[in-house]
Amino acid sequence: MLNALVTLAAEPAGEAHNPLLPAVYDIIWSAVCFVVIIFVVWRVALPRMAKLLDERSAAIEGNIAKADEAQRQAEAALEEYTAQLAEARREAGEIRESATQDGRKIVAEAREAATADAARITASAHAQIEAERQATLVQLRSEVGTLAVDLAGNVIGESLSDDARANAVVDRFLAELEASEKAAK
Repeated sequence: MLNALVTLAAEPAGEAHNPLLPAVYDIIWSAVCFVVIIFVVWRVALPRMAKLLDERSAAIEGNIAKADEAQRQAEAALEEYTAQLAEARREAGEIRESATQDGRKIVAEAREAATADAARITASAHAQIEAERQATLVQLRSEVGTLAVDLAGNVIGESLSDDARANAVVDRFLAELEASEKAAK
């Protein structure tokens, strides 16, 4: 400002100076300062900015590449997990089917064992019934024989003390009794 006042005072009084136009020396010094600033920016700041932007661009591209690789790995892991899950489901189905077949086999074996046990128990019961029938038949013959000998002795009027004779009478009496039962049927 002081410079402008000095310049105004130094100007001849007759010339009218336009206040909107700067003086020539101001334009020259301003241009020199502008060129120095442009030169400093172009030689120092601009390369540093370019380097910084290149580094940031490389870092961003590297992070994008890393993100893409991570996404590929995640997709591969998901595919592997899906395959393992499908395999596990298939194995579970096979195990379930095997268990069902084993269960059916066990039930069939248990049925066969129960049928065999039932047949064995039935055969044992029939054998026991037959043995009891034979024992009852022997006991019945003995009792009938004794009664028959006593009755025959009373009817005949003589004593049947001879065992051979008594057995022959009892056997004949039982044979006649069995024959009459067969004839009645």
